[in-house]
Amino acid sequence: MPLRGVTFSRLPYHQESVVFSLEIETLARLLIDEARSKSLRIVTAESCTGGLVAGAICAIAGASDVFERGFVTYNNRAKQELLGVPGELIADLGAVSEPVARMMAEGALENSNAHLSVAITGIAGPGGGTRMKPVGTVHIATARTNHGLHHSQEFFQFETRAEIQLAAVQAALEALRERIA
Repeated sequence: MPLRGVTFSRLPYHQESVVFSLEIETLARLLIDEARSKSLRIVTAESCTGGLVAGAICAIAGASDVFERGFVTYNNRAKQELLGVPGELIADLGAVSEPVARMMAEGALENSNAHLSVAITGIAGPGGGTRMKPVGTVHIATARTNHGLHHSQEFFQFETRAEIQLAAVQAALEALRERIA
C-alpha cells in the first residue's frame, strides 16, 4: 500500500543510499570489501552522529558480512551502561574528550564480537560549544583487537549540524579503513 502524500524520486543508477553522499557511500563500500577480505567484524559506538556511521555501513548491500552491531550512546549514562565508560572520567573531562572516545572504542570491542571499532563523540551544534570545545569539535577513536587504539581530534567548520555530522561520518569511515590497511 503506497504512503499517502509521500512521493519518492528515483535515485541515480549508481547510488544505493537515500541518505548519504556518493563519497560516503563509496567509503562504506570500500570499508566493507576491505574488512571482508581480512575477515574482520566492525562495531560502532556513536554519540554526536547518532548512528549515522552504522547507517552508512548498513546502507550497502553485503554489510552483514562485516557489520556486527552499533551502539548509539548519545547521553552520558548510556556511555557508562553500554560501554563501561567511567562516570568519573566523564565528570572530570567531559564526554567530548580523547579519553572518553578511547574508552568508548574499547568498550564497544569488549561488548561485541567485533575485531574493529570506531567511537565518535563531539559537539555537532548549533549549541553546546564552549571556547575550549567549540561546535564542530569531534573526537574519533578506533580500536582493533591486538592492534591497539588510535585517536584523532577533528574540528569541522561547517554551518549546520547535519554538515558536521556527515563530516564526522566520513572521517570515521576513513579512520576504520586506515586501521584495516
